[in-house]
Amino acid sequence: MRIVLTSLAVLALVACNKTADTTVENVAEENMAMDANAMDANSMAMPAAFQINETTWEFTDEGKATTETIDASGNFVAWSGDEHIDHGTAVMKDGKACFTSAMDKEGEVCWTAQPTEIGQSMETTSDKGEKLTVKRVAYMPVPDKVKP
Repeated sequence: MRIVLTSLAVLALVACNKTADTTVENVAEENMAMDANAMDANSMAMPAAFQINETTWEFTDEGKATTETIDASGNFVAWSGDEHIDHGTAVMKDGKACFTSAMDKEGEVCWTAQPTEIGQSMETTSDKGEKLTVKRVAYMPVPDKVKP
């Protein structure tokens, strides 16, 4: 009788162990499948497009040290010291920063753009071939004294 009970206990343990191994194998297979899906999703992820909204830039234009801020809505204001220089709208199109001044009839002027961190500079070129070096600085709202 003792042998029968011991045998049943051993069989029960073996049966439990077999199920556990199967479960571990199933979980491992599911994990590998999820890892493969995650790798596929990561390989298809596209970097976010560079945006100019809520950025501020410094540059020298016609001998004037100029600051330009583009707000969250895409409105820009450029100023030098206490002097209002320009204002209008700015949008990104085909990887270029395009500005439309509200102060002239020139229309939209687009400049090359690339992701630029605060404190970094880049050289940008307009569609007309004009070159300008701009430096990105920490975002600042337009001072009241130069608002349009």
